[in-house]
Amino acid sequence: MKFNCELKRVVDDSYDIEIGRKLQDTLVSDLKGGLVGKIKKFAVVTDSIVVDLYGRDIYDRLNAAGLKAELFVIPEGEKSKTRQMKEFVEDSMLEKGFRRDCCVVAVGGGVVTDLAGFVAGTFGRGVPFVNYATTLLAAADASVGGKTAVDTPLATNLIGLFNQPKKVYLDIDTWKTLPEKQLSSGLAETIKHGCLGDKELFEYLEKNVEKVLECDSEACEYIAKKNCEVKYKVVMKDERESGLREVLNLGHTVGRAIETVSDYRLYHGEAVAIGMVAQARLGEKLGFISHENEQRVEKLLERAKLPTKIPDYIDRKALVKKLYTDKKVRDGKLRFVFQKEIGEMMCFGENQYGKEISEEQIAEIITEM
Repeated sequence: MKFNCELKRVVDDSYDIEIGRKLQDTLVSDLKGGLVGKIKKFAVVTDSIVVDLYGRDIYDRLNAAGLKAELFVIPEGEKSKTRQMKEFVEDSMLEKGFRRDCCVVAVGGGVVTDLAGFVAGTFGRGVPFVNYATTLLAAADASVGGKTAVDTPLATNLIGLFNQPKKVYLDIDTWKTLPEKQLSSGLAETIKHGCLGDKELFEYLEKNVEKVLECDSEACEYIAKKNCEVKYKVVMKDERESGLREVLNLGHTVGRAIETVSDYRLYHGEAVAIGMVAQARLGEKLGFISHENEQRVEKLLERAKLPTKIPDYIDRKALVKKLYTDKKVRDGKLRFVFQKEIGEMMCFGENQYGKEISEEQIAEIITEM
């Protein structure tokens, strides 16, 4: 006996990204005005640095507007992106009486938006959430596309789900409170976007990268908008990473491995920058990028004050072994995505953007770096 449970449905996960300055009142007005329906209870998730800069302020504004908000603070940094910290936020929400009639407000950088989005996706079997991004890295990467996850000791970002926010707020004024290393870290993802899908963005950065580091208004607005455009074009065509979306992993195979092996001494963007150089150098050997363009990538990363060499303290053998935890690995084989010169990606067949690479090929590059 068989019973067919037909559950075909069309889901509209569209949402707005608002780019501006001092968007706290806009956020509160949107939530009070029905952005997430009739919900009146809000879990503001932030970290130990952002809480005093923006988290508590947003919490206070929500309560002052007649909504009920509670504040949940995690320690800052990538080491907080764990299942244990997700449990801590969930248990804290339950203790404060949160149930299914709530919304999660993520206030912070990539770690906060990744973790809070994952919490929202599973709490009460799914509650709405919004992202208030306070770093260039979150604006460039984590706040757009709905990828949420935590890290484990064995692998990064392999435990998570696709969960789209109701709205994303990119408050460019928050970048002024970032240390320069954090701004540089966000620039790595921005340079990546230029390499994989927007030659104009790459060339703009070649002319204006120092202006971004100085938080020049015009330059910051330009890259915020461009980052959203590049990522949207990819995510719109492949929301759940069945093929094309893998291109957003440019530089991340080596980058994520370095980040983990360094025990997070390197910021995410710093590790990605090194990974970008590794893929460009290997890409040059494979004929995907000219020596001139490979050098342009390295020079731009250096001008963005990002590392382009693997630090001496990183064990090369451990690094090569860690590559096998990358989510692009298939049947135990390493796969890389490669830029095609500048502004395009290599395609290796219909909807095939990853290329199988031998351990020896990448080990040679890692040894050189």
